Amino acid sequence: QPQFVESGGGLVHPGGSLRLSCSAPSPFFDYWDIGWFRQAPGKEREPIICITGSGRITVYGDSVKGRFAISRDNAKNTAYLQMNSLSLEDTGIYYCAAANPEPETMTPLSGSWGQGTQVTVSS
Repeated sequence: QPQFVESGGGLVHPGGSLRLSCSAPSPFFDYWDIGWFRQAPGKEREPIICITGSGRITVYGDSVKGRFAISRDNAKNTAYLQMNSLSLEDTGIYYCAAANPEPETMTPLSGSWGQGTQVTVSS
């Protein structure tokens, strides 16, 4: 499995937007189902959204529905997480990983994680 690298986090005001990127130098990038996870302060890591190699998208959690969108550009070996209407509750470290999406949840294929990218929503 490739090592994914997250980027694009930062400090944003409530109501603002950010686009995170997830890249992996893998010749088989389009093979992987890619998931975004986040870990809020003091909480466990949770699944957010996944895009399969064929482009099927599954959103996990009502809190991000309608606000977060995932996409991928296989030619660039990159997946994206577009986050809109950010709220204080979106603060956390965001991780991407090769994932195993199921209807109700999503698990990473590997137990190892990248460094993630910090998103801080603050006024």
